[in-house]
Amino acid sequence: MAVEIVKKLFMDYTGEIPGEVTEFPSSGSSRRYFRLKSRHYGLVGVWGDSSEENEAFKYMSAHFRERGLPVPEVYASSGDGLAYLQEDLGDTLLFDLMAEGRNTGIWSEEVCDLLKKTVRLLPAVQYKGAEDMDFARCYPLSAFNRRGVFWDLNYFKYCFLKTAGIDFREDLLEDDFGRLADLLLQNTSDTFMYRDFQSRNVMVRDGEPWLIDYQGGRKGPVYYDVASFLWQARAKFPETLREMLLKEYLEELSRYTSVDETEFRKQLRYFVLFRLLQVLGAYGFRGYFEKKSHFLQSIPAAIVNLRDWLRGGFDECPYLASVLSRLVDSDRYQVVPPKDQLEVSVYSFAYPKGIPEDTSGNGGGFVFDCRAIHNPGKYEPYKALTGMDEPVIRFLEEDGEITVFLSHVYALVDASVERYLKRGFTSLTVAFGCTGGQHRSVYSAQHLAEHLHGKYGVRVRLVHRERHIETIYQ
Repeated sequence: MAVEIVKKLFMDYTGEIPGEVTEFPSSGSSRRYFRLKSRHYGLVGVWGDSSEENEAFKYMSAHFRERGLPVPEVYASSGDGLAYLQEDLGDTLLFDLMAEGRNTGIWSEEVCDLLKKTVRLLPAVQYKGAEDMDFARCYPLSAFNRRGVFWDLNYFKYCFLKTAGIDFREDLLEDDFGRLADLLLQNTSDTFMYRDFQSRNVMVRDGEPWLIDYQGGRKGPVYYDVASFLWQARAKFPETLREMLLKEYLEELSRYTSVDETEFRKQLRYFVLFRLLQVLGAYGFRGYFEKKSHFLQSIPAAIVNLRDWLRGGFDECPYLASVLSRLVDSDRYQVVPPKDQLEVSVYSFAYPKGIPEDTSGNGGGFVFDCRAIHNPGKYEPYKALTGMDEPVIRFLEEDGEITVFLSHVYALVDASVERYLKRGFTSLTVAFGCTGGQHRSVYSAQHLAEHLHGKYGVRVRLVHRERHIETIYQ
């Protein structure tokens, strides 16, 4: 048994019996991870059924640590190479810290700073990690090549597309697979390609990102890892945040090589598509064939990303584009709430930090500018308060400008809500912006939310973005 093997390895290495052995939840692979603790030691034991893959991880870990990259140290390995002990980095995944942002659209400064640190770490991994690396020790391929591209494209075709019930001509699809492969392989580099660089493979320790699960890495272009991280289906990055992180990456990348941003973005777009197809293939295999249902839950988010990508057109591979268009339009992958449920999302925000993203994907609704209204934030007694505090409420209502403003807002939004209810629409977004997202916008959003819920009984999701407050009226 795997647990007995790693326990014995632990005892041989430390000389102590582990008093506590906890297995980590299973992931997409067959690898198993255990936390082992004794009186003086705390380590992670790993068991995997491929000694070649394990050897790749151990080699890369030592290589990366020599170059000052934040990866776990490997301490000991079993004679058959199927088990090893590594440094315990704790329990905090970057993905878990992103939960509030994914669920509410509120991305805290702390999480945004961690995301910036992570994407700025990536060029160091790609360039420093490649220095003097023996790529022949990578597994299962030493480099990103045509064979590997077709493995992933056929993974998508057989494990996902065929299960989706989309009719297609295999010969025409294969022709466009060849064209896509040509696009992906037109630029070569001697950099390290992590291959699964995403937030589930980033641990956070002492406020800094640490990297895990890079054993599938190989020599390859930098675009793949950028696509993997920024277009991770379940990360649900809003476009503004994704763009900010891409700029952070490009700025750091320029320290290692000259960057033609226009050309970079053009090539990146092909890799985004390729990564999305690879991920859908993995979801299909894990979900439909291995019966791991939680992978199927990620498919709709990946379909949304693919739908967004297709809006830019794909003349280079027209038949593939037509197949994918039919896929994203398939009723099978639409997330449609019950017809009788309308949810209105109401935001307050600060204009300098950008307009909130419409997380419903509909792209409609209203954005109201409150900056023409007399600002209580200019006066010392109100600077530390918000539009939910009585002194600010009294200031705004006695001044009267905001009352007239909201009367017009109510008329516009009410008309839409009534129409949406009649037509069975399920989401509407309304956002109020001011300079700091603290006084006028907060007051307006709060009062509209209460007005709509009281008048129509609809579900209202109220988000004061800069205050990090979310309330649900239902």
